[in-house]
Amino acid sequence: MTLPVSIPATRHSSSVVAHVAEIDTPIGEMIAAATETHLLLFEFARRRTLDRQLEHAARATGAQFEPGDSPILDQLRTELAEYFAGRRRSFDVPLRTPGTDFQMRVWEELRRCPYGTTTSYGRLAIAVGNASAVRAVARANGDNRIAIVIPCHRVIGSDGSLTGYGGGLWRKKKLLDLEAGVDSPRLPGL
Repeated sequence: MTLPVSIPATRHSSSVVAHVAEIDTPIGEMIAAATETHLLLFEFARRRTLDRQLEHAARATGAQFEPGDSPILDQLRTELAEYFAGRRRSFDVPLRTPGTDFQMRVWEELRRCPYGTTTSYGRLAIAVGNASAVRAVARANGDNRIAIVIPCHRVIGSDGSLTGYGGGLWRKKKLLDLEAGVDSPRLPGL
């Protein structure tokens, strides 16, 4: 299997193997990394920070990354197919998302944002207990290594506008339209 990304070489011996695979979705190719028990990463294949995200996930989890498949990647594929077909509103795939305490609180709040709704960085900052931490919340949102499953696409500007998204604003719009039940036009090549 040839992946459009370089798999980080770990500098330690680890008995934990994380399999890295490309997953095709209606909004483009994505890269997933998972052990036999947890999803560690799910990112857009052409995202400019993907190599850094893979390296960080390898370092944070201590896993040895290599091309392959796992039961967790199979579960992710099934749940994604259900999600994109409009039959799934939340994900059950087990996650391992090490980060700072603050990042993990933000990511947990993101997972509480219901399907079909949106929130803002300001509301997330209040939810994690620090109303003045809007920029830190935005950074933590951007550091989320598990797109769609941890729904960072549901964060919009306080004025209701679409704000930055690592996968591109057009993908964010398609995800929000899907969750709102809007039949957005199919883009060429998707």
